[in-house]
Amino acid sequence: MHTSAVILEAPETLGLGQLDLVSPEASDIVVEISHSGISTGTEKLFWSGKMPPFPGMGYPLVPGYEAAGEVVEAGADTGFRVGQRVFVPGANCFEGAHGLFGGAAGTLVSKATRAVRIDAGLQAEGALLALAATARHAMAGPDRAVPELIIGHGVLGRLLARLTIAAGAPAPTVWEVNPDRMTGAVGYDVISPDDDSRRDYAAIYDASGRGDLLNDWIGRIARGGEVVLAGFYSEPLSFAFPPAFMKEARLRIAAEWTPDDLTATRALVESGALSLGGLITHHSRPEDAADAYRTAFSDAGCLKMILDWKGAA
Repeated sequence: MHTSAVILEAPETLGLGQLDLVSPEASDIVVEISHSGISTGTEKLFWSGKMPPFPGMGYPLVPGYEAAGEVVEAGADTGFRVGQRVFVPGANCFEGAHGLFGGAAGTLVSKATRAVRIDAGLQAEGALLALAATARHAMAGPDRAVPELIIGHGVLGRLLARLTIAAGAPAPTVWEVNPDRMTGAVGYDVISPDDDSRRDYAAIYDASGRGDLLNDWIGRIARGGEVVLAGFYSEPLSFAFPPAFMKEARLRIAAEWTPDDLTATRALVESGALSLGGLITHHSRPEDAADAYRTAFSDAGCLKMILDWKGAA
């Protein structure tokens, strides 16, 4: 078996190529991918060469952990059947390329335990499930405060705001400094930090990845308030101790989603409680991947770039 795949040969050297696939086992499903998304967080760090050392990292690399498609082969031990639509958070199934993420390919061989069934009506939006689960993971769990202030109105920030409203909590405030990303809010306000005088937020969630602004956020929390780092940060983080001491600040790092987050998020989407609409702004063909990735990482108007694999060789 072989597949077309996006191959990151080295930093900023990316294109479409052919790779052999490992043979599927009884616990595997083979998925024909229809749509895959480009992450402007971790994938940008790999693309730029700025990703800190990470287990399984190396070039050449097949990027992508946001993929949706149809099962075309199901092993006897999988519990899946041919024709089911699934979300796959990447796969390590390639000969001759690292599959640390491995979702940007026309065909994937994946352990069935990693895939999640999704509604057949979820087409390109099905690829957003991992990002929505990431937002859910940041907020879920006992004694966790929902965000009162969200930093950044990209896709993750919008999902955090939507989940806050879906939970029945008061609408959060969202900070954004780029005019291209100020629109699209439903049920909450997006403002410039310069227009916000509050310094008593109980919970601030960062969805921007701007760790250099940590001191600013600590200055905006109430005494005993929390700053949640929901992005990915390639540089060491630091903050001035005296202001944090005076505020008795709490810092929490939100790691990646778990399988339970994927399941819970799928239920929210399928029930209509969480909308994934309006988040995909750009589509591209896999053969134009080099331009698509550059656009995703450099155009502030691009919230989410999707590669459409239908019909790709």
